Amino acid sequence: MSAMDRSLLTEIDSFIAETGLSEHRVGVLLAANGRLLPRLRKGGRVWPDTEQKIRDALHAERARRCASEDAA
Repeated sequence: MSAMDRSLLTEIDSFIAETGLSEHRVGVLLAANGRLLPRLRKGGRVWPDTEQKIRDALHAERARRCASEDAA
C-alpha cells in the first residue's frame, strides 16, 4: 500500500470514528462503492483522480454535518 493510500485510509477511518457510520455506508457515501474500504485494506489502490473525488466528498460531508449541527 502506498503512502498516499494509507493517508486516504487514515482520513476515512477518522471520519468513521467521528460519525459512527459503517465502512460500507462510508464507501457508498464517498465513492458509491460499499467495498471501497475492504479493498483498500487488502492493498488495492485508487486512481489519483478518484482519490481526489473521495477526499472532496469527505470534506463536503464533514462541512454538511458541521452546518447541520450548528443549525440544530
